[in-house]
Amino acid sequence: MAPYKNFEEYNMEITTEVKDRFSKIIDGIGEDVTREGLVKTPERAAKAMLFLTQGYQQDAVEILKSAMFKEDYDDMVIIKNIELYSLCEHHMLPFFGKAHVAYIPNGHIVGLSKIPRVVDVFARRLQVQERLTHDILECINSTLKPKGVAVVIEASHMCMMMRGVQKQNSVTTTSGFRGQFEKIETRNEFLKLISSDLS
Repeated sequence: MAPYKNFEEYNMEITTEVKDRFSKIIDGIGEDVTREGLVKTPERAAKAMLFLTQGYQQDAVEILKSAMFKEDYDDMVIIKNIELYSLCEHHMLPFFGKAHVAYIPNGHIVGLSKIPRVVDVFARRLQVQERLTHDILECINSTLKPKGVAVVIEASHMCMMMRGVQKQNSVTTTSGFRGQFEKIETRNEFLKLISSDLS
């Protein structure tokens, strides 16, 4: 399993299998898969699905380990407003929003770009927001072994907006805290910082 690699080249055997399944779906809903606008849709959809689920082929732990550095800094590090896009495992419809991640180093820091990459690894799988929050939190906590980790995700779910209850303005917020962030003072500092517009 590679630490991370965006799919630019596709395994043709898998792509062909997924493409054939999309063809059957399009046919099954009553469309003509041979008409001009749809001829290449099964292949495009297959490649899109493989891209959107590439997190299964990536290793979030190795991503973090590839850029860990010894450092005495022991104050809060926050990366906020990390864009995320995922697929709800219940309907395979998108949910999207922002993740806010913080940790308090305990002898090691990590390259700043690695935190958003970890978010992407877990987001690019079939997910529920609750598990996504937990996966990110536990990966950082167990790999960096910091003094504390905090993750907050705010997301809109197309399965609630396009179908079902059809509530277009609803936002779901999930959170997880470990270590020093379980203390109310540290947690409140984090929540205040991610809600402020520092400029």
